Amino acid sequence: MLRVFLVDDHTVLRSGLRMLLEHEGDICVVGEADNGEIAIANVANAQPHVIVVDMTIPGLTGLDTIAGLTERCPTARIVVLTMHDNTFMMKQALQLGARAFVLKSSADREIIQAIREARAGRVYLDSTLSEKFMEEFLLGTPRMAKDNKAAPTDREKQVVEYVVRGYSNRETGDGLSIAVKTVESHRRRIMAKLGLRSRAELVHYAIQERILDVEPDA
Repeated sequence: MLRVFLVDDHTVLRSGLRMLLEHEGDICVVGEADNGEIAIANVANAQPHVIVVDMTIPGLTGLDTIAGLTERCPTARIVVLTMHDNTFMMKQALQLGARAFVLKSSADREIIQAIREARAGRVYLDSTLSEKFMEEFLLGTPRMAKDNKAAPTDREKQVVEYVVRGYSNRETGDGLSIAVKTVESHRRRIMAKLGLRSRAELVHYAIQERILDVEPDA
């Protein structure tokens, strides 16, 4: 049997996933948790082959949860469930040990294949994410503005961080206590000021300029 551990704070979603997986006949759910701390504390006893992790769980962040699960159960493969096609976060998760990514909107169609591919040791991106990931991280070459006067303000840097982490304009506004229209205005001004054309280029800029605490690829 292929043993799966589920980490998601939505009880209904976990129940639906359990039914979907166990309908396969050769997959059994050996444990569940609604936050990262509980998952890390219990995963070793469950001895799963695959751990399905929601990136937006309460408590520990999804990335911290992946790191903790990998440390406690290094032989298990990590499948990430996410609401956003955030390739920056996907790259971080890969570096921490994740092996498959599935959008929640397509989980009913893709989760089983993702689990089987991860169990086999292969990297899997669901059909919506794969093209975007290839475009942004394998083919994209950002054009950086060279004029020192184009450096973003402190507020614009805060907006950049929210944008590249995949937050919507409304979520960014709530996080920074500013209006949605103000967020939109900052985003337009940042892109124009830096001479960038896409969020992929903005991600590369944020990494290279250390707006985010992540080293660029060699």
